[in-house]
Amino acid sequence: MQKSSWLNWFIFLLLSFVWGSSFILMKEGLKALNAWQVASLRILSAGMVLLPFAVKAWKAIPRSKTPVVLLSGFLGTFFPAYLFCIAETRLDSALAGILNALTPLFTLLVGVWVFRSRITASKWAGVWIGLAGLVLLILLGQGKVDFAHASYAGFILLATACYGFNVNMVNQHLKNIGSVDIAALAFTALILPAVLTLWATGFELRPAADTGFYMALGASVLLGVAGTAISSVLFYVLLKNAGPVLASMVTYGIPFVALFWGWLAGETINIWQIACLGMILAGVYLARK
Repeated sequence: MQKSSWLNWFIFLLLSFVWGSSFILMKEGLKALNAWQVASLRILSAGMVLLPFAVKAWKAIPRSKTPVVLLSGFLGTFFPAYLFCIAETRLDSALAGILNALTPLFTLLVGVWVFRSRITASKWAGVWIGLAGLVLLILLGQGKVDFAHASYAGFILLATACYGFNVNMVNQHLKNIGSVDIAALAFTALILPAVLTLWATGFELRPAADTGFYMALGASVLLGVAGTAISSVLFYVLLKNAGPVLASMVTYGIPFVALFWGWLAGETINIWQIACLGMILAGVYLARK
């Protein structure tokens, strides 16, 4: 039995809420900034939050594991942050949500093909049931899927492949390293590339009267602090405690958050949406077993 199962599920739900809400923050950031700047600010703010822990992390992590930790930062955060922001400039949210849910599938496929992991039939069934529930939720909940600018879907597919490789790599090679140490060293190393990207894109502070700019700036920073730095530490904890499949299936929790925001906005929640949520829960349960 996995240790602290109740804590694992609490982290699962918290991550689902925070990462589900990150789409709103990303969209707000893109109102006044370009995709490269939103992603860079996200990474930079996350790195600054974890910078005080970097010295301890450098001492605690064996030198032989340092390259793996640094690679984890690029695969799990750096590249996906830019890929998602670029894709979100053209893709509608429904299609992005469907494609983002491919993360568990890539986690299984990379685990089997690259890391020689053994996946039970129940885990395979859980992933497929959960994915089917997510697709139906978006199709029935929003009425239609807009495939305009579908060529940008490739950016999200590449991002989910990065996630899948990173989840397996951390689970196999970094099990005995503290979650905060992994995140602190990985994100601190990303500060310089993020700053260089901001400089290359001509980012500069605007006049105080430009409230739209500062709203976008605040959204991007909050996205980095809550949606990247803190959430990444929690994700590493979940990954090491519960395994790669449950950790990667956090993407299935995102529709719950979408329905929550819809309910706050006065949208109607119908029986089909409830049924689809039931399918997602069943998939998560099977994969957890």
